[in-house]
Amino acid sequence: MAFVVEKFGGTSVAGPDRIRVVADHVARRRSRGDETVLVVSAMGSETDELLRMASDVAADPPGREVDMLITGGERKACALMAMALSDLGAPAESFTGSQAGFRTDSSHTGAKITQITPGRIIDALARGMVPVVGGSQGVSGDGDVTFF
Repeated sequence: MAFVVEKFGGTSVAGPDRIRVVADHVARRRSRGDETVLVVSAMGSETDELLRMASDVAADPPGREVDMLITGGERKACALMAMALSDLGAPAESFTGSQAGFRTDSSHTGAKITQITPGRIIDALARGMVPVVGGSQGVSGDGDVTFF
């Protein structure tokens, strides 16, 4: 039995078929007794598309709002991955960076991690779940969503 943290970038989770391939890989690993935490990026080029939209509506979009916008891509990918895993018999829960315990400074669009408190991830593993965490996101001391 091994403990594994795996990160899958946008190309790996670019659409439903690719999400199912990753979910199948993780479900097989879990069936061998491995505990896995997944970290996923937004699907395909979604982050680039969201940034393009931001620049279409504002000449200089505020960093706080950019972080709110682009972290939505990771949340979507996390939820879909958790659904695919559960469908394959590998119960899973999705977590935002904040829920996973990533605390950051307040530097929007380029935050630095200041603390990690993974209690909810540890609890999910103890309950036999596969935690699926949104990549590159956390929360500042002010409670704002941040992207790193």
